[in-house]
Amino acid sequence: MELRQLHYFVEVAEREHVTEAASHLHVAQSAVSLQISKLEDELGVTLFERVGRNVKLTQIGKAFLADVKIALKSIEHAKQKVDEYLNPEIGSIKVGYPSSLASHLLPTVISAFREKNANITFHLRQGSYASLIEAVKNGDLDLAFLGPVPKGDPALEGHILFTEQLSALVHTSHPLADRKSIALTDLRNDAFVSFPNGYVLQKIVVEACQEAGFRPNIVSEGEDMDALKGLVSAGIGITLLPETTMYDSTPRFTVKIPVIEPQVKRTVGLIVPKNREVAPSEKLFYQFVKEFFTVLEQFQ
Repeated sequence: MELRQLHYFVEVAEREHVTEAASHLHVAQSAVSLQISKLEDELGVTLFERVGRNVKLTQIGKAFLADVKIALKSIEHAKQKVDEYLNPEIGSIKVGYPSSLASHLLPTVISAFREKNANITFHLRQGSYASLIEAVKNGDLDLAFLGPVPKGDPALEGHILFTEQLSALVHTSHPLADRKSIALTDLRNDAFVSFPNGYVLQKIVVEACQEAGFRPNIVSEGEDMDALKGLVSAGIGITLLPETTMYDSTPRFTVKIPVIEPQVKRTVGLIVPKNREVAPSEKLFYQFVKEFFTVLEQFQ
């Protein structure tokens, strides 16, 4: 079994077309067909079945694809580590982040890191809470920023960088807009705008309201921070958002009000996998981020 055969197999499986796979690989179609045939002969199974002009994986082909992808990622990561040990000042880091950390935290940290490590590059991916966790586990990402930091997952190591409050964002015409602070129960009769069901920030807000004795009346949903801020700005409802998402300013026609009773908080931090050794560039960045926030905390 050769690496070339596995790469050809994955390409055909994902495109479901031998000619398209060959074109993408810049090789002849006959070469791809030959290597797939050799792979099937060695395994003793049929990996593909023809459907018209396309091909589709057999059941055993689907199972084989899942394992091959994991194996190829491990080989790629191993080669990356060798390259970085030969030259520790180079490297490429795959970092995940949620939308709530995109506007301030992520650019601040990466900009500070690259001032001292200009030859290390980043591949950044925004995703939902659950998808980022899964991507770190399966190797699609080297590490991810998350809020809150997950607890008790045996496949992950989490490090809390800081804890932040959630504040209310209301329209300037709201009866409480001139208040310096509010209790969460002051909002029990308000219409809420929120992330959709399944998003971790919606879970935090709903659970906080329930602990305060009411269930929030969610009248509209948005899948990113700008959407929620826009809904508040339009007077559709109020929302609770983390402080880092309103660091620079609040949108037009809105006011931020701290919630002090009870305080609604979330942890923010980094997760890395426990099931593999991190590459030198990843370790360097991980340590830098932890030290960066330790120093930052001393000045707050």
